[in-house]
Amino acid sequence: SFKHLRGMFALAIYDTLERRVTLVRDPFGIKPLYYYKSGERVEAFSSEIKSFLKIPGFLKIVNDKAVYNYLSYQYNPLEETFFKGVFKLPPGHFMNIDIKSGGAEIERYFNFNFSPDRTLDEEKTKKKILKTMEDSVAHHMIADVPVGSFLSGGIDSSIIATLMQKIRGGKKIKTFTVGFSSLSEAKEARETSEPLGTDHTEITVTPDEYFEALPKAVWHFDEPVADPSALGLYFLAREARKSVKVVLSGEGSDEFFGGYNIYLAPIAAKRLAWLPESVLRFLSKLPLRGSNFATRGLLKLEDWYIGNASIFKNEELANLWRGDEMSKAPFDIKALFKEVEGQSDSTKMQYIDINTWLVGDILAKADKMTMAHSLELRVPFLDVEVAKLAATLPDRFKWRRGTTKYLLREAFASILPESTRKRKKLGFPTPVREWFTPERSWIPKLVLENEYVKSHFNLEAVEQLFTDHFEKKTDNSRKIYLLLVLSIWYNTFIAEIT
Repeated sequence: SFKHLRGMFALAIYDTLERRVTLVRDPFGIKPLYYYKSGERVEAFSSEIKSFLKIPGFLKIVNDKAVYNYLSYQYNPLEETFFKGVFKLPPGHFMNIDIKSGGAEIERYFNFNFSPDRTLDEEKTKKKILKTMEDSVAHHMIADVPVGSFLSGGIDSSIIATLMQKIRGGKKIKTFTVGFSSLSEAKEARETSEPLGTDHTEITVTPDEYFEALPKAVWHFDEPVADPSALGLYFLAREARKSVKVVLSGEGSDEFFGGYNIYLAPIAAKRLAWLPESVLRFLSKLPLRGSNFATRGLLKLEDWYIGNASIFKNEELANLWRGDEMSKAPFDIKALFKEVEGQSDSTKMQYIDINTWLVGDILAKADKMTMAHSLELRVPFLDVEVAKLAATLPDRFKWRRGTTKYLLREAFASILPESTRKRKKLGFPTPVREWFTPERSWIPKLVLENEYVKSHFNLEAVEQLFTDHFEKKTDNSRKIYLLLVLSIWYNTFIAEIT
C-alpha cells in the first residue's frame, strides 16, 4: 500500500497487463501532479501544467472559478486549476486510469487528522520530539550529492541546520539566507550560523532585481500564487544551486506544531467570552488593538477563518468581481471543518491550513522556486513519523502563555541559541509595501491594461486600490501584488505577451 512509503513523491506506475496507469501523490502534497481531461477522458499527466500546452487541440481557457477563489486565498484552492480541464491530484490520493477508455477513479490512501493525547508526559514528549526530528533530518540528509540548508531567522530552519551540523559532525554544512535591501533576516540567521559554525552565505536582493525576476517566477509557477516571499526563495535557490544540489528547509513546522500567531486568536477570544454580546459589538467597532478578538468572539470560526491568507473579503469581492455568476463558486471550506468537529478551534485552524495553505502556497512555492534552478528541496517536518507525533500533541503543548510551538521550542532548549528559540513568528518579510510607489507607474499600467482584468473586474475599484496605496491611506500592497501576478500570468500563458 502507498501509505507505507515515507518521503515526497509523485509517481506514475504503468501496469502492462491490466493496461492501467496509476498516479500517486505524497501524503502532504510536497510534489505536484497534474492531469488533463478532455470530457471524461484523462489524456495526459505531468508535474508541470505547461507541458499540456503543447498537446494538439489543447484549449487555453481560463477557469474563472479558480480566479475568483484566488482573490480570497492568494492561490487556487480548487482541484481544477486556472486552466479549464487541467486538475491537481490531491495529496494522499491515487488515481487509476484505464488506458483504453481514459476513464479514471480517484481514491484516498492517507488521511491525516489530529488525535490529541491529554495523558502525555511533558518531559518524555520533549525528548520524543527531539529524537523524532533528529531521525527525520538524518533520513532527509541521505544523498550522493552535496546537501545544504536554508536558514532564515526563525526557529524551524534553525532546528534543521543545528541537527544537520550535529549529524555531520566536524564537517561544516552550507547554509543560505536571503534578505532585501531594506528588510533582512540576515542578522537573525547569523545568530544561529555563527555559534554552529556553518559555512554561511547571505544574499541581498534589490527591488529592481525582484521585479525583473517576477515574470520568470510566474512562468515556473504555472498557476498564480500571490505570495511575495516566493521570489526570495527563487533567489535563494539560485544561489544555493551554485554549491549544493539538495537543501533541507523548515516548511510544515508551523502547521504541525502550532506556529502561526493567528492560532492564538481563539485562545484570546475565549478570554473575552464572558462579556455580553452588546459589549463585544461595541469593542469590535473601536480602532484599538484587540478589536479583532472582539469581532471574532462574535463569530464562529467557520465564518471567518479560511486559512492563513485572506486577501479580498466577501464584501470587497462583490464590488471588485465582474465575472459571470457561475464563476462565484467559493471553495467548500465547511467540508474541511466537518472533518475536525470536536477539536479545539486552534487545532481546527491547523487542519484547515494543512489542507489548504500548506499545499496551495507554502509547498507550491517551495517546489516551484527551487525546481526553477534544478535544486531539490526536502522538508523534514513533513515526514510521516513527525506527523504521527504532532497529531498526538494536546493544546497545552502547542500554545502556552502567548507562546506558539511551545513544546517544540522547549525540546530544543539545550541546543539552540536562546534568542532563536524564543523568537516570535516573523513570516518571511518582503517589503512590497514600500516598493509599490507612483514612480513604478508600469505596475498600475500593466494591471489596468490587462485584457482579463478589463473584462472581469470593476476597473474603478482596481484604480482606487492603487490611489489609496500611493496616497498612503491604506496598505493595499498584498491586493496589488495579487492582481499584478494574475496579470503577468495571463499575459504569459493565455495572451502570450512577452
